[in-house]
Amino acid sequence: MAKILVVGSSNTDLVVKTERFPQPGETVVGRDFFLFQGGKGANQAVAAARMGGKVAFISRVGTDLFGSQTKEALEREGISTAWMSMDASSPTGVAMITVNEQGENHIVVVPGANANLLPEALDEAQDVLLDSEVWLCQLEIPVETAAYLAEKAQSFLKKLILNPAPATDLPESIYQHLFLITPNETEASLLSDLPCEQEADYPKVAQWFLDKGVQQVVITLGEKGAFFKNAELELRIPAPSVAAIDTTAAGDVFNGTLAVALAEGQSWEKALQTTIQAASLSVTRMGAQASAPYRSELFPTPPLI
Repeated sequence: MAKILVVGSSNTDLVVKTERFPQPGETVVGRDFFLFQGGKGANQAVAAARMGGKVAFISRVGTDLFGSQTKEALEREGISTAWMSMDASSPTGVAMITVNEQGENHIVVVPGANANLLPEALDEAQDVLLDSEVWLCQLEIPVETAAYLAEKAQSFLKKLILNPAPATDLPESIYQHLFLITPNETEASLLSDLPCEQEADYPKVAQWFLDKGVQQVVITLGEKGAFFKNAELELRIPAPSVAAIDTTAAGDVFNGTLAVALAEGQSWEKALQTTIQAASLSVTRMGAQASAPYRSELFPTPPLI
């Protein structure tokens, strides 16, 4: 079984569905309200667990009701929460999400306890760091924690995937420690200061990351699929056409699934095809963690003959 370590955020998502997004100063009437477990770290941990990974999760939540519910929900998914700390001084992070009729979303995140997931939490979890095969991290936690994890990945000879979302300034030193970086088009452009909108842009932007020391680059392209590049290989993998109703956690499903595929030793092409299939299925469902598919949905058991 693939051993995956996820370091990242835990949130409670408050989701409103409405016909269209309001303009500044405008009030619109929502149709539906949902409360889901979320946070990019927790979403990716659930996605990896549902794909068959043995997942450990390092995170921080408040000592409030949302924190207790988060921990219980993750444990029901089979995720180890032994390294999830409780913060008495800050509430559990929340995300306010508005979803329109096209399945597009606007998100406001209040980090809460996520902002207090500091580097020393990694020192306290050295056993699970050593035991895990692939590490996965995002940027809804302090950048210094992500940078410290990257240093540990190099010293422990571990494969670290950084999903640089939300995009923010990164220390130059972090790139040389990364096995893989997985920005979307917007994040890739913000980090590289290069355009990333057209097919011709993707190789140039990916090369920027490779020149910084990253070993592999995947630029996620939403409904267009993904672009991959390393020193030896370049791939453009399309996505299937689906009727999207909520794209909230598609990137998280992508990253969690990819971590398991790589830990299992799948080729880049097969891993990305599997990953895009999982992410495409997730956008046909409401919610963040709730939308993550199970492995059996991608690889159904063949009928007995």
